[in-house]
Amino acid sequence: MSVPQEIFDYVIVGAGSAGCVLADRLTEDGRATVLVLEYGGSDRSLWIQMPTALSIPMNMERYDWRYYTEPEANLNNRQMHTPRGKVLGGSSSINGMVYVRGNAQDFERWESQGATGWSYADVLPYFRRAEKRASGGDEYRGEAGKLATRRGLLTNPLHTAWLEAGREAGYPISPDMNGRQQEGFGTMDMTVGDGRRCSAASAYLRPAMRRPNLAVRTHTLATRVLFEGRRAVGIGYERGGALHEARARREVIVSAGSINSPQLLKLSGIGPAAELGEHGIGVVADLPGVGENLQDHLEFYFQVASLEPVTLYSQMSPLRRALIGARWLLRHDGLGASNHFETGGFIRSRAGVPYPDIQFHFLPLAVSYDGSSLAKEHGFQAHVGPMRSQSKGWVRLRSAEVRDKPRISFNYMSQAQDWNEMRACVRLTREIFAQKSFDRYRGREIQPGDAVQTDEQIDAFVRRKVESAYHPSCTCRMGSAQDPMAVVDPQGRVIGLEGLRVVDASIMPSITTGNLNAPTIMLAEKAADHIRGVAPLERSSAAFHSAPEWETRQR
Repeated sequence: MSVPQEIFDYVIVGAGSAGCVLADRLTEDGRATVLVLEYGGSDRSLWIQMPTALSIPMNMERYDWRYYTEPEANLNNRQMHTPRGKVLGGSSSINGMVYVRGNAQDFERWESQGATGWSYADVLPYFRRAEKRASGGDEYRGEAGKLATRRGLLTNPLHTAWLEAGREAGYPISPDMNGRQQEGFGTMDMTVGDGRRCSAASAYLRPAMRRPNLAVRTHTLATRVLFEGRRAVGIGYERGGALHEARARREVIVSAGSINSPQLLKLSGIGPAAELGEHGIGVVADLPGVGENLQDHLEFYFQVASLEPVTLYSQMSPLRRALIGARWLLRHDGLGASNHFETGGFIRSRAGVPYPDIQFHFLPLAVSYDGSSLAKEHGFQAHVGPMRSQSKGWVRLRSAEVRDKPRISFNYMSQAQDWNEMRACVRLTREIFAQKSFDRYRGREIQPGDAVQTDEQIDAFVRRKVESAYHPSCTCRMGSAQDPMAVVDPQGRVIGLEGLRVVDASIMPSITTGNLNAPTIMLAEKAADHIRGVAPLERSSAAFHSAPEWETRQR
């Protein structure tokens, strides 16, 4: 029986942060036809669109792949939830909406790791092209792009206390942590426009879906990349219980994310030959780096009871939540229009670190990020964690069956330096909360607790309580074709093959300093120009901050 076929110029697997950008950019001139395949469904849910409801879709099987790690040996063998968006917009539809580009020196590092053409001067123009900033643009920020960003409401007095405490502790105040200087304390940006979540689907995909040259198929499961020799010619997929093929005249683009992209490549015969052989998969390209180099950010919640009833705890009753929701439905404003991560900071853990390796998100509530636990009192917290863990993990096949979830191991906290940085996170955060500006608010330390002081006590706390910040990345890393562990070249082309690219957070050579949605969208904006064969945007001459005495001072 023949398999139904369709032919497009480009076939994109995954309507996530990268795939939505590519769908828009590759169809905007009307010259190419594009098919996007997405396993999830619609993003129209109010739980997705209302910013304050961010923890709800993350915990719904309808929108999340429900991945869990193998037991993590250094975290008491806990199996950690690894949420990945299974919906139009991908993880940008279930994330915390924090807009952080990363540090300029991250991209300098990318170039040194073989990603030629991805220095800060190269990528800044693409950050600006993507962004529609509510307060306007400058040489760092964009105002005419598609991705809406804005600062928070900043009405809670605890945000002022947090910023002032950072200054009192001797850290700089950054006027814009996405601008010239990331280092310091400052207000945070969120991907919210007109009071709604601005996911990659709402910013890029939905406007593009009006075009006749773009087709989007939801509830489709890509099963393998189709090859003729060493050239990718299409995608096999399942939909409605039937097998289909979508042929690509020009290219197949895998944008399935840092877990699913390496899985699909391996199922298609691209990856470490020994692993493929274990599952009876014929080798199309022996690329040992596929699925390796998995990186993430870990964080814990440093929680303090509040002496004054000014926190969001007063809004947690069913009635207050209903009123917040009703106001948002009517006006798309108020507390429902914020993710509440409105201030934060980036600092260095010690002298000798050239740029920030610790990130803070401040929240005027004591609660877990996924909403699973709420303190029984007024409290506030900082999410804090190291940015450049030396621990590396992997994504490997469980079987040759596409519906079998892959095995995931981050190998968290497997390097001694990771423990040093986590201990610094506890002690430096405790110092910040001890500053004068928090005197009127500061009650007892809920977590870690005053009894957690020694290295051994901190380590035990970390093993029990540290959580993923949900930033899996780097599993199909970009690099030189001569690098045996590189998977794609600096244009996103899979090394040794034709007609196949990977474009998503999996191709980052190393994880960036901060949340990953903004750099993933930038990456896709830039890759779109490579795919179209157009000249890259002119490199930026904007300067970036480097702490002048970083070799001898922590602040």
